[in-house]
Amino acid sequence: MTRVLVVDDNDRNRKLALDVLSAAGFRTFGAATAAQGIALAREHVPDVILMDLRLPDIDGVEATRKLMAHERTALIPVVAMSASPLEGSEDWLEEAGFAGWLEKPIHVTTFPEQVRRYGAAGSD
Repeated sequence: MTRVLVVDDNDRNRKLALDVLSAAGFRTFGAATAAQGIALAREHVPDVILMDLRLPDIDGVEATRKLMAHERTALIPVVAMSASPLEGSEDWLEEAGFAGWLEKPIHVTTFPEQVRRYGAAGSD
């Protein structure tokens, strides 16, 4: 079972992502801040992390750098989530340590498969 951590300070966005993924058979964890997300990632070592880029404590880029710098979480794919279009930003995202990106708002019909692609390497 693929384990997914969703880090998003918007309660509705986080709850929707968690609910859609849970209904699709994923094991999910949620965090509202980068600090909470980093702590949960180190504790549970999910197969994939969905990281909002704008968080109240530190931004998603810095949170991803912290995850990549820690031996327990360094190999977890972190996927940027943003309401701002990131098309054409693939080089920047890769340099920042992201495995890819997903656009918000999520599309509930395609979201589970999009996430499954990123978590496939470390799941089941």
